Amino acid sequence: MTNRSSGFSLIELLVVVAILGILTSVGIVAYNGYTEGARKNSTESVMQQIALAQTEEYSLTGAYYTSDSGSDCTPSNATSEAIGSDLFAQADYIDFDELRFNICIFGSGATYTIKAENEQTGCILQLARNRSIDDSQC
Repeated sequence: MTNRSSGFSLIELLVVVAILGILTSVGIVAYNGYTEGARKNSTESVMQQIALAQTEEYSLTGAYYTSDSGSDCTPSNATSEAIGSDLFAQADYIDFDELRFNICIFGSGATYTIKAENEQTGCILQLARNRSIDDSQC
């Protein structure tokens, strides 16, 4: 009579581990895409909040707030914190580190554009006064 082991062979265990590894990698990729999409949506919401704050700024001072006058700006930590402190009266009102987007506002006169940029992904969002968000560069 022969003794048969009721356990798994080494090959069977390796196959199960390989399948679990593949499923895990697929899950991680999907999760990373989900979190980046959530950050983009959160940034769009913040841009809408800034647009509302711009309306209040205009009603109080007769001018829109800009980080840089002209036809463009470069979003940075400094411009993001300035927006928080100047438009919302506290620099840490919005957690830009969590968003991973930096924001600046440029324009002159009766117009402005809010620009958000993610340095890691290169995604650029723009919101012009009274328009929808342009996310064609994401």
